[in-house]
Amino acid sequence: MSSVTASTVPSTAPLSQSGDSRNNNTRWIGRLVIYSLLTIFAILYLMPLFVMLTTSFKTMDEIQGGNMLALPQAPTFDPWVKAWGETCVGLTCAGIKGYFWNSIKMVVPAVAISTIMGALNGYVLTKWRFPGHTLVFGLMLFACFIPFQSVLLPMATILGSLGRFGVTLQNATGFNFGFGNSTVNLVFVHVVYGLGFTTLFFRNFYEAFPTELVRAAQVDGASFFQIFRRIMLPNSLPIIVVTVIYQFTNIWNDFLFASAYAGTGDSMPMTVALNNVVNTSTGVVEYNVNMAAAMIAAVPTLIVYILAGRYFVSGLMAGAVKG
Repeated sequence: MSSVTASTVPSTAPLSQSGDSRNNNTRWIGRLVIYSLLTIFAILYLMPLFVMLTTSFKTMDEIQGGNMLALPQAPTFDPWVKAWGETCVGLTCAGIKGYFWNSIKMVVPAVAISTIMGALNGYVLTKWRFPGHTLVFGLMLFACFIPFQSVLLPMATILGSLGRFGVTLQNATGFNFGFGNSTVNLVFVHVVYGLGFTTLFFRNFYEAFPTELVRAAQVDGASFFQIFRRIMLPNSLPIIVVTVIYQFTNIWNDFLFASAYAGTGDSMPMTVALNNVVNTSTGVVEYNVNMAAAMIAAVPTLIVYILAGRYFVSGLMAGAVKG
């Protein structure tokens, strides 16, 4: 009996090894296919950025007589300098630097306010629940699916009323407190429109946050805002990063609201100014200057993703599993 068993062992070992070898080959081929497809899609996705970047360092003679995929033969920063301080935006030839700072002045307060308000809403809807909190959250969630175009006219009516209120304040006190200002209007619009998304992010994150910590703080006499400031916010860094990236990208790249409510004058944001740069006809179209202006407009969002992009997915998943 033992001899029979001994004789069968060597015969099965090569079969097991060959099976493992086939599995390894299959896994290797699968990985090769996956990485090959990812590489192809990455090249296709990054190709426009590559063309923009290389074109922005080329002279017009090289652009007109060369291949757009070729590297610049004599790199120059002149298109960037001209795009920043000399290119024509409509009838004004002072570059895009003023409009760049307009966007900064709009984006920073809009992101900060919408993030803080979203955190407060998520905190209330999870740890200080009240009768009808589910309905309130459902309505705010519904706001995430309202298209931009459908709120243009109602928002214009509201902004008009705020502008008239600002005129009244100006006549009464000498200050309008920002009511009617184009930049303030855009901050208000983006805060209102983004509040549904920021509330959703924080609500889902705080849903997985231990309620026992909040209850213990209440027992110790901590107030509503003390709990929020000392317990909730210090533990909310992952979802704050997600919210900031999401809001910053959407607000900075917005064109519809910007063109509708601040599409003219010196207060227009970067996206509207960039559109006017491209559409300005003063003779030869300077593709290198246009590409440099587009790259300058894209730099802030690229910086945000480079610095905090790795936290984006982990922040989204932080509140996905309760426990």
